[in-house]
Amino acid sequence: MRIVAGSAKGRALQGPKSTSRHIRPTADRVRETLFNVLGQWLEGQSVLDLYAGTGALALEALSRGAGRAVLVDSDREALALCRQNTDALGFSTQVEILGQPVARAVEALAKRGERFELIFADPPYAARVVESVLEQVEQGRLLIPGGMLIIEHDKREAAPEAHSGFSRVDQRRFGDTLVSFYRIP
Repeated sequence: MRIVAGSAKGRALQGPKSTSRHIRPTADRVRETLFNVLGQWLEGQSVLDLYAGTGALALEALSRGAGRAVLVDSDREALALCRQNTDALGFSTQVEILGQPVARAVEALAKRGERFELIFADPPYAARVVESVLEQVEQGRLLIPGGMLIIEHDKREAAPEAHSGFSRVDQRRFGDTLVSFYRIP
């Protein structure tokens, strides 16, 4: 697993040591396609990575010019990987890591008045939380107008075309994985 492009291009990321079912890193080719859809460079953007796992999505965004990132996960191994990868790539001054459940983190970020141009959510597939993520992000008003919410999920979980003020603007399939792109119209 490596950073695909940008200032840290080609740098390796640490993955889970165990065969943890809680941490499922986004494949390099999925990240590459995802960022091709978004555009190659994300100058100065604020990024939120929910269910961060290894932190690969947010760290890829930072490598491509994003200004700051907040990584959220409640799994101890995932938090250690996020810290390890952030430090190894030299992004520690641009990253905040929140070790708590996503719902609590979203609430805390909303209370702080945080807003993001780009939000990633890569929950465990078995959790089946696409609609819940859409609701939480909308209720917390975390996405700025024109921003993008991207949810990676199992192909068997339907991602609504519209929900909680969001409209799905794109969807890509990679084997058993679907990546759904949402905006607030």
